[in-house]
Amino acid sequence: MESIEKITERAETLIEALPYIRDFSGKKVVVKYGGSAMLDKSFQRSVIKDVALLKLVGMHPIIVHGGGKEISKWLGFMGKESEFVDGLRVTDADTMEVAEMVLNKVNKHLVQEMEKQGVKAAGVCGKDGGMLMCKKKKVNGQDIGYVGEVVSVNTELIDTLIENDFVPIIAPVGLNEHYHAVNINADEAASAVAKAVHAEKLAFMTDIEGVCMDPDDPSTLISVLSLEEAEKLIEEGTIGGGMIPKIKNCVEAVEQGVNRVHILDGRREHCLLLEFFTRKGIGTAIIDNKVNLYPHENDSRE
Repeated sequence: MESIEKITERAETLIEALPYIRDFSGKKVVVKYGGSAMLDKSFQRSVIKDVALLKLVGMHPIIVHGGGKEISKWLGFMGKESEFVDGLRVTDADTMEVAEMVLNKVNKHLVQEMEKQGVKAAGVCGKDGGMLMCKKKKVNGQDIGYVGEVVSVNTELIDTLIENDFVPIIAPVGLNEHYHAVNINADEAASAVAKAVHAEKLAFMTDIEGVCMDPDDPSTLISVLSLEEAEKLIEEGTIGGGMIPKIKNCVEAVEQGVNRVHILDGRREHCLLLEFFTRKGIGTAIIDNKVNLYPHENDSRE
């Protein structure tokens, strides 16, 4: 039997969550889901349960998922080697066909898991309703095939699903100007969707704790980062490598109206709930300016 102290601690956690639940009720939240949290079944269940709870307490979650490791696995089965340029998959016609097949499989599996939680979900991709229209994305002038850069987002289908009590689960496949399917980096797709729906929050599930002053020391995690501070850390080289495009996506999303962007360790169970509904949080929140902390947070995230 649990001690009264443990029961009281749980009650205090729920009380701490109350102002956040109140403030976020009716707001849209975009969750970019990928990395190790997608591969490990226990982490996957944790993420799905978190998103289901966000929905059940009155928020409007939208999932944009990846599937890169799964795509690489299936290409390997075909004897085709994966090739990347600056983290983006080189996508010829055969690779695009495999990517679309795999992402659809992942998409419908996530729908199935969400339905298990008693929450209605609908799996779509950026092709549906002309949701994600793209132009060719090049890397330093190099053509990397059927890879798209989002130029417009039609939110009509997303809005219709939310209005009818569904959680939209979106695969990052869009259409180019010739209406050919193109692969979209999931981070970029999530950022584009969040900006278009005027999301209160955009959360990136990653394989790191968040932004750290010392990438090798998790204890140097930065809980809150202003846009000015984020750009300064990039200039100084504190943020480098693969984190640079992710942080730039975060900054751009905030600049274009997303209230707060979160970078979370998807390998930690219930990371969404811990970040969204506790004062300290567990990842890095990127905001326009620290004066824009929620009123009830005070200095707790400093």
